[in-house]
Amino acid sequence: MRAKTAKKKKLDDLNEIKRIDKNDMLSFYTNAPKHYEKALQITRMISTNYQKPKAIIVAGMGGSAIGGELLKDWARNEIIVPIEINREYSLPPYVNEKTLVFIVSYSGETEETLSVFLHALKKHCMIFCVSSGGSLIKFSEKLCVPYLRIPSGIPPRAALPYLFSPLLLFLEKIGLISDVQSKFSETIKILKKVSFDNSPEKTVDKNFSKMLALGICGTMPFIYGFEYYRAVSWRFKQQLNENSKIPSKWDVFPELNHNEIVGWERANKLARCFSTIFIRDKDESEGMRLRIEITKELIRDHVTKIFEIWSEGKSKLAKMLSTTLIGDFTSVYLAILRDIDPTPVRTITLLKKKMKQSRVKEKIIDKLQKLAARESYS
Repeated sequence: MRAKTAKKKKLDDLNEIKRIDKNDMLSFYTNAPKHYEKALQITRMISTNYQKPKAIIVAGMGGSAIGGELLKDWARNEIIVPIEINREYSLPPYVNEKTLVFIVSYSGETEETLSVFLHALKKHCMIFCVSSGGSLIKFSEKLCVPYLRIPSGIPPRAALPYLFSPLLLFLEKIGLISDVQSKFSETIKILKKVSFDNSPEKTVDKNFSKMLALGICGTMPFIYGFEYYRAVSWRFKQQLNENSKIPSKWDVFPELNHNEIVGWERANKLARCFSTIFIRDKDESEGMRLRIEITKELIRDHVTKIFEIWSEGKSKLAKMLSTTLIGDFTSVYLAILRDIDPTPVRTITLLKKKMKQSRVKEKIIDKLQKLAARESYS
């Protein structure tokens, strides 16, 4: 009991939060509504003469790719053009001049994404780049490829408003969707509420994200979503990895009812190390609600902790981004509980340093330089 009380005090001590969160990761989530507003503002400047594509690919990695996953889930019942997320060094063989390829790299230096950029140029795809700078913007300018420069100095995982919103607005500009501004109008109102309700000033007993962080502390969380909460679950897992520095897992209904659920049968003592988080929606179908409730009942005796996150808002966009923001807040509060600065990602930095030895990126940039010296892209 004393330990739990001490943890609550820690999450409610603003000075303690500032001491641990040295780079102020929390501020990006408390200010998320403002970042979405700014993202919409700067994206309005985009102009394009591209025609409607036959297929859409979002190329990116990590925090730069999750915006594409959210777009894919949101657009599933909105547009008839297929959307694929590409996390490879190359594009699928079907791409051609009728394929729209979003090249998304917050830093503009992501090795895999620069490789896809080169591939898309050679395939004469319709290309639109989103980045804060780096080699991606440099070669976009040299080759006259349409691009959007977004604000720099933000950890990629905290730059979601700038990596997701432009994709929606671009699709509006080429006529695939309409009235994006109104879709964001309710969403931003909901995000302001979520941000206020989960801000560091709100004490644990009135702050859902703080309570959830306390609940999952010391466990490996499994996040379960469904339909357009697929990417939301994935994002939450990523945030727990990068901000909280813990392993996590995600899965999605109804697929998990055909495999994952069996894994709990004989988990025994191992299950005590895990917690489960269900993403919920008051408008979920009767069939989906039944699946979730039965699943909770079946695993209750095997896993010690079960939690639910209920979406807010009426529109699909508001629901998706409200639950996403809850996950963002929770991941930082869990880092605070663990006395860990959420911003540094030392393992990723070390991996990138070791990857430089292969000189793969240098070879890609050399090819881009040669291409830029021969021609402009139009």
